[in-house]
Amino acid sequence: MSEMTANEVAVSFGERLANSQAFSNLFRDGMALVEETASYLDGPGRQESKKLDRNAALAYATESMRLTTRLMQLASWLLLHRAVKEGEMSLAQANKEKAKVKLTAVDNDDDNYKVLPERLRHLIDRSRHLHGAIRRLDNTMHTRPDAAHIAPDNPVERQLGLLKAAFERE
Repeated sequence: MSEMTANEVAVSFGERLANSQAFSNLFRDGMALVEETASYLDGPGRQESKKLDRNAALAYATESMRLTTRLMQLASWLLLHRAVKEGEMSLAQANKEKAKVKLTAVDNDDDNYKVLPERLRHLIDRSRHLHGAIRRLDNTMHTRPDAAHIAPDNPVERQLGLLKAAFERE
């Protein structure tokens, strides 16, 4: 099998993953978390933040901004890959566009976290979980097996490369 064929297999796997039930569930859960967080921050969260002392209120503002930014990036990624699922763009096009989406490691500030209202901490925890799931899925969908390590005539090595990409964690 040629190197190009191995790359085509990787893209095909990624496109199938974008069309999977796992992606649909992740999309649904992610967008629901975005809505729930917005509702909380605009309503009960605003009321809770007014009751906090100065340092806790600063922590609340900082962490709610981090949470909002993280969820905006995750929603962007989800919407981009929903476009792949719906055939509006190819996975290769999504791969180019996703460079604008930051899926970097999540900042942890334990001192801030401890003084936050419980519901905000819960939303932050859920966003971190979603972030990890999306990073793993992104890695699986967009990482092509290293062609230098794939013997062209060895389909087992090619499959091992695809499995490694599917289960690799950052």
